[in-house]
Amino acid sequence: MIQAVEVADGLHHIEQYTATGLLTVLWHGDPADECAVITVGGAMGSLLGPAGGLYHHLGSELAARGVGTLRVGYRQPELFEQCVEDALDAAALASEHGARRFVVVGHSFGGAVALNAAVGLGAATVGVVTLSTQAGGCEPAESLDGTPVLHIHGEDDEILPAAASSLVQMLTNGRLVVVPGGHLLSESAEQVQALVAEFVIDCFERKETDADIRA
Repeated sequence: MIQAVEVADGLHHIEQYTATGLLTVLWHGDPADECAVITVGGAMGSLLGPAGGLYHHLGSELAARGVGTLRVGYRQPELFEQCVEDALDAAALASEHGARRFVVVGHSFGGAVALNAAVGLGAATVGVVTLSTQAGGCEPAESLDGTPVLHIHGEDDEILPAAASSLVQMLTNGRLVVVPGGHLLSESAEQVQALVAEFVIDCFERKETDADIRA
């Protein structure tokens, strides 16, 4: 069972009731947008994300550019496989409304969730962003070779060392950016917000260009 309400112009609060808990999604933008970003939090869950509320900032900025953002609140944050399913369920919801291409973004524990969800979405994935990611659980990311991936990590991360992102970067062949600050990337919030927004837009524009070339 799903309930939805528009809490502000262009922002919907969606609750999906399941046998294993309540899945919450904050959805920025027009639900009919063909491009969608799926964001997931860390081991305790988060709808705001790191870097000064990155996910809210990203949703607001991208909506004006015709890209939807679905901020996922896990049913049970401590269950990894179910968290991956939560991200995929959000993508399925977006697909029902017209989304065809996805970028998945995850912080900390959510970095592994994002990478696994990206693998699950297959060819619909056009990009992935990990933020202060853990290395555990990221092994399937090796199959994303050729998909643009951006890894961002704080050089003074007090929970997960930047070496964790380096290990994952070896699997994805993505770009690694180490920024000043700790696990929440608060010290480099503006830089991180700009890096992620630019990367996401580039992923969607690149895919459009590839489609034009094939046509």
